[in-house]
Amino acid sequence: MKQNIIFISDLHISLEKKEITQRFISFLHNQACNASAVYILGDLFDSWVGDDNNMPPNKKIKSELKKLTDSGVKVFLQQGNRDFLIGQQFAIETGISLLDDYAVIDLFGVKTLLTHGDLLCTDDIPYQAFRKKSHTEEWQQNVLTKPLLLRLLAARWYRFRSYFHKRKKSQDIMDVNQKTVIDVMQEYGCSRLIHGHTHRPAIHEFEINGKTFQRFVLAEWKKKSAEILHWDSDGYQVNSI
Repeated sequence: MKQNIIFISDLHISLEKKEITQRFISFLHNQACNASAVYILGDLFDSWVGDDNNMPPNKKIKSELKKLTDSGVKVFLQQGNRDFLIGQQFAIETGISLLDDYAVIDLFGVKTLLTHGDLLCTDDIPYQAFRKKSHTEEWQQNVLTKPLLLRLLAARWYRFRSYFHKRKKSQDIMDVNQKTVIDVMQEYGCSRLIHGHTHRPAIHEFEINGKTFQRFVLAEWKKKSAEILHWDSDGYQVNSI
């Protein structure tokens, strides 16, 4: 059977983004169900305040993912900067496999590094400081033990604050640092990198010591457009859905 692998990221699913929710469900029923594996590289949700939050559309998304994994399709998920509180309970309920912040796979004979992308934006020093703090067990337990309503209100406030903070930052600061990209790819021994986060879809090629390296940046899903990176033994395609 021919292998057929799909990569997506940055859907930012939420109650307010009904078009994206419906497009994702349609994707699960069509392209995804014909794949051997689906990799979701972060920010599946616009925010995630805990696996106990089953308010719409979360419960529906969990149910549809479970149908897909029950059918035999392997689904892998990395946490993003918006949904880094996704945990093992979500994995159990959906049948997906959680990946580390950096994951190496063999993609048709090429060692390929997968990551959400925020760790590559090392010029954004305030964000990296917050990320380090918010990924500690102490910080997360402190948040997750709060009442659900309080967590939902806090998430809304953080999104609002983040919007205005981003407006003050230069676009270069919020993009990846090329030296960090090279260092990480060499550390993991990979010549190909796939990530999202920056919302700057592109395919970059560069050379290190005469060897060609590739960096694939996945597209953000929007109300009227979405892209998937599709890979099989014949190579890759970027498809609109």
